[in-house]
Formats: sequence, C-alpha cells, structure tokens
Amino acid sequence: MPLSEQPSFRELLESAQLSAVHLEMRDSYGIGPEAGDFARWKAVGERDVDPGSDYWAPWVDLIRRTVARGVVVRRARIVSEPVTEYVRYEHAGTSVNLAAGEQVHWLSRRQASDIALPGNDFWLFDGRLVMFNHFTGDGASAGPSVTEDPATAKLCAAAFEAVWERGTPHEKYKV
Repeated sequence: MPLSEQPSFRELLESAQLSAVHLEMRDSYGIGPEAGDFARWKAVGERDVDPGSDYWAPWVDLIRRTVARGVVVRRARIVSEPVTEYVRYEHAGTSVNLAAGEQVHWLSRRQASDIALPGNDFWLFDGRLVMFNHFTGDGASAGPSVTEDPATAKLCAAAFEAVWERGTPHEKYKV
C-alpha cells in the first residue's frame, strides 16, 4: 500500500474492535519526540510518569479511549540483557502505559532465539492488519508500512503470542 494511502496509526487504533498488540524488538530507539525526556532521565535519573503531563496525555487519552471501547491493548518487548540505557528508560516510564490500560510483558532476547520473528517492530490490529514500524540504523523512524496480507498477519500474531507467553509481566521484570 503506498504511504499516501495508508491509514495513520491513530486511525488504525481507533478502528480496532478487539485487539491491538505491539511487539518491540530494538534495544534503543532514536525517536525525536522522546529526545528531551530521555536526556532529562539520563541527567537526573527521573522520568516523567505523570499520565496527565503534556508529554504523556495524548497517548494516555488515546489508549484509555481504546480500552474503554473493549479493545485489549498489549505490548511485548524483546530486550538484550543486561539491558541498554534506553531500555532502562523505557522501563522507568512503563507505569504510564499500564495506567493508560496497556498490558506489558518483557522477554530476554536469549529466550526468543527459537521464535520466528518478523524483521521489524509492528502493531497488529484485530489479528488481521499489520503496521510495521521501520527504523534507520541509529533508531530514527523510517516510516511505517501497512499490510493486510493474511500470511504476514498470521506470522505476526504467532510471534507476538509466543513472546507474550514467555514474557514477564512488567510488575515482575527488573532491569
């Protein structure tokens, strides 16, 4: 699907009826909007964890509205151990994801070696539509791509469920 014809992430999440699952597989990301918060965390060791802050409010509102419609939102993260500084930063802010209504699991990369994984992070909506998140080598966003190919959706669903089953719930995962 050409990028100009692709629905936005917000549109996909707002149209989800049953589920939205997200698999993250990188040990660091270089996403522009996070730069200030990440720099602050590195400098002072504190993360903005106020769900109502300017940084978090748009995400929290979107997820809360989605969950209120009965959509289950789950996120799984495959991480190298010992974890990177960026993963510690993510972990420090995950309480906000949980407060918004997401469920989050963590899995050591060593425990994922025998799982067939797609080549990119993704969101899978209602088990049928995949939005891949592409990144440059330094972790900057290289834009998404969307597919409704049934084989691709099946691969992503199986990968996510395998990671989820083996993963540790956020509350029990220590970095």
